[in-house]
Amino acid sequence: MNPPDQKRQSAVALAYQGQDKAPRVVAKGRGLIAQAIIERAREHGVFVHESEELVGLLMQVELDQSIPPQLYLAVAELLAWLYRLERGEPLTDEKSKP
Repeated sequence: MNPPDQKRQSAVALAYQGQDKAPRVVAKGRGLIAQAIIERAREHGVFVHESEELVGLLMQVELDQSIPPQLYLAVAELLAWLYRLERGEPLTDEKSKP
């Protein structure tokens, strides 16, 4: 059993396809489920971004539902950062970090 002051790890997986109006929550969980989501992402070469604040907000979105408009900007900034990272563009200044 985990000590009460130790937070359980949380994870949320998003997916976006052209016909979607916004990214959707396709997996989420805490503890062992979160670990499995992260392991599966890494096995498939999917970048894992760690942001307790964003994960906390995304955990409130129902499974298979689109993210709410209030999170569009935060997720768009993250996706733009990932795009630059995948293209090998330099990410040296603080403004380039989500």
